[in-house]
Amino acid sequence: MHDIRAIRENPAAFDAGLARRGLPGMSAELLAADAARRANILAAETAQAAQNVASKEAGSAKSAGNAAEFERLRGLVGEKKAEIALLNDAASVEDARLRDMLMRIPNLPMAEVPVGADETGNVEVRRWGTPRLMDFAPREHFEIAGVKPGMDFATAAKLSGARFVVLKGAVARLQRALAQMMLDVHTSEHGLTETWAPVLVKDDAMEGTDKLPKFAEDSYQTTNGWWLIPTSEVTLTYSVAGDILDAGALPIRMTAHSQCFRSEAGSAGKDTSGMLRQHQFEKVEMVSITTPETSLAEHDRMTRCAEAILERLGLPYRTIVLCTGDMGFGATKTHDLEVWLPGQNTYREISSVSVCGDFQARRMNARFKVPGGKPEFVHTLNGSGLAVGRCLIAVVENGQQADGSVDLPAALYPYLGGKTRISAAGALE
Repeated sequence: MHDIRAIRENPAAFDAGLARRGLPGMSAELLAADAARRANILAAETAQAAQNVASKEAGSAKSAGNAAEFERLRGLVGEKKAEIALLNDAASVEDARLRDMLMRIPNLPMAEVPVGADETGNVEVRRWGTPRLMDFAPREHFEIAGVKPGMDFATAAKLSGARFVVLKGAVARLQRALAQMMLDVHTSEHGLTETWAPVLVKDDAMEGTDKLPKFAEDSYQTTNGWWLIPTSEVTLTYSVAGDILDAGALPIRMTAHSQCFRSEAGSAGKDTSGMLRQHQFEKVEMVSITTPETSLAEHDRMTRCAEAILERLGLPYRTIVLCTGDMGFGATKTHDLEVWLPGQNTYREISSVSVCGDFQARRMNARFKVPGGKPEFVHTLNGSGLAVGRCLIAVVENGQQADGSVDLPAALYPYLGGKTRISAAGALE
C-alpha cells in the first residue's frame, strides 16, 4: 500500500510511476478523498473543543445558579455532540474509501526497471547451460512414454475436474525428491529457515500480502471465510505482521514447501495440456524480511538461491528482468527465471523473485527498529525456489531419451534410493 503522505508531497512523481506501468494518474482522486477525510477530522476536532468549552461553562452556570444559561449551554453541548458524531462518521467513510483506493493501486517500479507494455519488453540479463541436442523429436512431459503411467489426468478429472493431476509411482516419488532436495539446499547451503505453516488463512493475511482485494477471483475461499493460499509467500510474509523487529535480527530468511491453490481465472485457454498450469500445485517458496538499505542486495541473493537449484539439476535457464508492464502487482522489481523445455522448444517461467519494498509492510504494519531510533517499515521479498511441478516437467523433458525413458539428474540420486532413471515402462531404475 502507498503512503498518502508521500503522494501529498510529490503527486507528480506518484503519477509518473503509475505512467511507467501504463496506468493513468490517480493522485488527484486520492488527494481529494484525503482532503475530505482531513477536513472532517479537523471539523470534528473543532466541534470537540467547542463542546469542551460549553461543558465547562455549563458547570460554572449551574454553580452560579443561573438556570437559564445552564440549559442553553447544555443544549449546545448536545448539539456539538451530535455534530461530532456526524463528522466522525463522515471521516470514517472517507478514510475507508481512501484505504480501498490505495489497496487497489499496484506498487511503483524502481527507476531501473525497463519500461514495456508486456512480456516483449522484458530484458534478459544472463543465461546458463546449453540446451541438449537431441537426435529425435523431443516430446512434452505428458507425451513421454516413461512418464505417462505416473501422470494420470483422467482420474484427476473424475475427482476434481480440469487442471488437476494425480501423480503415481516414479513420477510421484520424483516430485517428492525435488521438493526435498530444494529444501535441503536452501536450509543447509543458503541459510534459510525451514517453515511449515497453514494453507488456510484469514482475510487479513491475504490483504496484508496484497492478494486482496485485487485478486479475490484468482483465489479460493471456503464457506466459512478462510482463503486457500496461492503461495506460502502469504503465510511466511504475514508471520511478521504487526511486529516491531529488532534491526539486529534482520534479515529473516524463510523457506517452505507447501500446496498452493489458484483459480487461474485469467488464464482460460492457456496451457490446457499437461500439468504446466494447475489449480493445485506445489512450490518451495523463499521469503526475506530486510531493511531498506539491504533489500536490493537481498534480491540478488535470492535470485542466486533459485538459480543454484536449476544449476544443481543441470537445467538450462535464463534470467530476465521483468518490464513495467509485466511485473506483478506488489513488486517494485522482479527477476524471472525461465527454464528450457525441449518439448515446447522454448524457455518457460519457473521462478519469479520480487522485491516489494515497504509496499506489503505498510499493509500489514510490519516494522523494525534500531536502538535509539524510531520504528521503520521493513522491506519484504519473495520468490519461488522453485515451482516443484514445473521443475518436474523440466527434469523429465530435458532428461528424455529416444526410447521414452528418462535419465535423471545426479543431484536427485540420494533422494531416490540411488535410482538414476525412469524406464520407458515408467519404473524407477
